Amino acid sequence: MDLVVIALTFAAIFVVELPDKTFVATLVLATKYRPLLVWIGVGLAFTVQTIVAVLLGHAVTYLPEEIVRAVAAVIFLAGAVLLFREGRSHHQASEDEEEFAAKATAATGWRAVLTCFLILFAAEWGDLSQLLTISLVAKYDAPASVFVGALGALLVVSGLAAIAGRTLLKFISLHALHYLGAAVCLLLAVLTTYELVAA
Repeated sequence: MDLVVIALTFAAIFVVELPDKTFVATLVLATKYRPLLVWIGVGLAFTVQTIVAVLLGHAVTYLPEEIVRAVAAVIFLAGAVLLFREGRSHHQASEDEEEFAAKATAATGWRAVLTCFLILFAAEWGDLSQLLTISLVAKYDAPASVFVGALGALLVVSGLAAIAGRTLLKFISLHALHYLGAAVCLLLAVLTTYELVAA
């Protein structure tokens, strides 16, 4: 395990996921079901999605290094653009997510866990955090470390959303978090491009 890669992955995924639609979905679900059940369901969905992302990222490492770095740089840059655009229109995104989560039927116990799992599992496909995880595995070629860092960040963010999401949003605006995530992705894109050119 590479502690530096774990820390870098955790920081990148945490900043990108905090303003994401899945944070809002988890927050809304926690108003319908017990927060612990929401966190378990969401955590299981994140675990499966992170395994998929790490496997895809590891498969990418078999491509030529220049191609891997170029693709990673493009994904980071695309992530910066997407987060910047989401920052400008976060009110609409929040309303859409609340409407989506509100469609969940009332459930308790394992039915609540399954409902949360299915909602987040569907929402995470092709999500920026999943693409970023793929890119980080390809960049560092340390799948186990990236898995630990990414899943750790996702579990912390979903825990914050389930337990203290509404309180957190009173102190930090979603658009500011989007812009912070965009800055992190832009920095990763610049560093990856520099590595590509300097190689």
